[in-house]
Amino acid sequence: MKNKLIKISSVAAVSASTFMALGWSFFDMMVRCKNHKKLTRKKWFQLSHTKINHPRHKFEKEYEEGKAWCIQQNMQDCYVESVDGLVLHAYYLPAENAKRFVLLSHGYKGSGFGDFAYTSRFLHENNCNLLFIDQRCCGASEGEYITFGAMEQYDVQKWAYYIDKRNKKKMPIYLYGESMGAAAVLMASGHRLPSDVKGLISDCGFRSMKGQVQDMAANWFHLNWIGLLLFRLNLFCSVLAGFHMKDADTTKAMQTNKRPVLFFHGEKDTYVDPKNSKYNYSVCQASKELIIIPEARHLCSAYVEPELYREKMLDFFARYDG
Repeated sequence: MKNKLIKISSVAAVSASTFMALGWSFFDMMVRCKNHKKLTRKKWFQLSHTKINHPRHKFEKEYEEGKAWCIQQNMQDCYVESVDGLVLHAYYLPAENAKRFVLLSHGYKGSGFGDFAYTSRFLHENNCNLLFIDQRCCGASEGEYITFGAMEQYDVQKWAYYIDKRNKKKMPIYLYGESMGAAAVLMASGHRLPSDVKGLISDCGFRSMKGQVQDMAANWFHLNWIGLLLFRLNLFCSVLAGFHMKDADTTKAMQTNKRPVLFFHGEKDTYVDPKNSKYNYSVCQASKELIIIPEARHLCSAYVEPELYREKMLDFFARYDG
């Protein structure tokens, strides 16, 4: 009897370990980034979806030229402390005859000089002071976990107040995000922000962490039934990373936000499905506009239709600067 109990206990322990190990693998791949500078070498990050959705695919020249321009600028290092005690970093680039501030919130495991490589020069030449923030766990910012907007929304809020304190001329402030950075900007709009924040620009942002993980699991790994996986992932997020997946969701913010929102999304995006921006647009209660760019993949709308993209941004500024 004793041996039987030991055998049952051993089997149960192995089964439980295997059950949790599968959740840990997904958590370690998607959320944990202790050595984030080395993550790009991991095989999973070389999946075809990441390659074909990156601006380097078909637009390498424009992307590299924009990134080189960013690196050549004499930018100022800026720092704030997050609500959970992390030191966050950003680069500030003032413009001559500035008319507004634009906070640039990059995407998942990205960088401001990469995600905004193509648009930052245009913005700067059109009288925008630029603040390139390094999301937690990226660039020179501290952090061990990427939270899909659950904590990044408060980081965006912190940076908005950082700009506001230095905005002596009370120029308009815009929060501009791409991909996860767009989701963080949209979520941040559900919290108190400086009165000088006049609008939001969201390019290919997702609706929620849960939805994005479900889409990635289905489209990348062909896992269509992942309820238990999400349960385990959420458990690790809660216990180790200090957030819940439900905290990364734009819905509540879009239902309460009163600031105008300009949405962009590429119709051929297979990284963040266009249905996400369509949903965010549908629930947004503020003045809004949604531009779907045919043939554009993830982060590529500005490359595919540069004139339209820029025209829409300048029109957005012109309408709400006052």
